[in-house]
Amino acid sequence: MENVVLIVHLILALSLIGVVLLQRSEGGGLGMGGGGGGGVMSGRAAATALGKITWGLAAAFIVTSIALTIIAAENSAGGSVLDRLTGATPTEEGAPATDLGDSLLPPSTSDGPVVPLAD
Repeated sequence: MENVVLIVHLILALSLIGVVLLQRSEGGGLGMGGGGGGGVMSGRAAATALGKITWGLAAAFIVTSIALTIIAAENSAGGSVLDRLTGATPTEEGAPATDLGDSLLPPSTSDGPVVPLAD
């Protein structure tokens, strides 16, 4: 189910990019743009077919994003990513059951000889 929603989500994203790139520039926010003769922007622009398609694709993209979030939350194991990488299982309080100790810290100087770096 997750893979189907993910594929639909990717198709929607690519379609949305394509439809947005097909639309004619109306703003001229950077001084560039295809504004015709009238420099005044109307309060309500006419809704074109590409504009309606863009809104539909954007709405579907948001729906699939929320669906993917819900599916991922249901499939989560309840632990953190670090717990899954280290193989630790969460305890009742939520802390890892295994003590990582100094495994995440750099080795101390007592572990071996210190070799200076050459300049």
